[in-house]
Amino acid sequence: MTQIVLASASPARLALLRSAGLDPKVIVSGVDEEAITAETPAELCLTLARAKASVVAGDLTEGLVVGCDSMLELDGKAYGKPSSPQEAVARWRLMRGREGRLLTGHCVIDAADGREVSEVEATVVRFGTPADEEIAAYVATGEPLRVAGAFTLDGLGGWFVEGIDGDHGNVLGISLPLLRRLFGELGVSVPALWHRP
Repeated sequence: MTQIVLASASPARLALLRSAGLDPKVIVSGVDEEAITAETPAELCLTLARAKASVVAGDLTEGLVVGCDSMLELDGKAYGKPSSPQEAVARWRLMRGREGRLLTGHCVIDAADGREVSEVEATVVRFGTPADEEIAAYVATGEPLRVAGAFTLDGLGGWFVEGIDGDHGNVLGISLPLLRRLFGELGVSVPALWHRP
């Protein structure tokens, strides 16, 4: 069976792939995300996803390496993980009552032959209007500091998201429908990857 390698430290991505029948090996790339720049938020998350996948694939001789990177696009600007509680509070004050696009760059590399496919998935997120004290309480939990866009759908942040248009998994960090298409482009069928204990 083809080994799936997740080039990401994200517990949400790992949990999503496991719940979808895969048993990925995790190898964190160690890519310095701050050193990478691009013209647009979509290009940035795709460039980061490709960098992560290629670093990990470079050390392997087989397997499908999946690299991902997520960020929130608001007013044409890219927002990753907030660097401080103060930044997370400011971010939530900016986001509340508005819509943003959660972008996730996906890159899959076949380590055996170096073939690579990549694409960005976008999901529209409609934020609620939490009060200042709710924002302060949420930031105090530490959760927004660990995630792109300073919010989660599947955690405490879910209280403050009114809805989404698009793929729910993409907001968690990985789009299963997109990943299935990328695997297909490399000639791999998803059911063949399902882990049967």
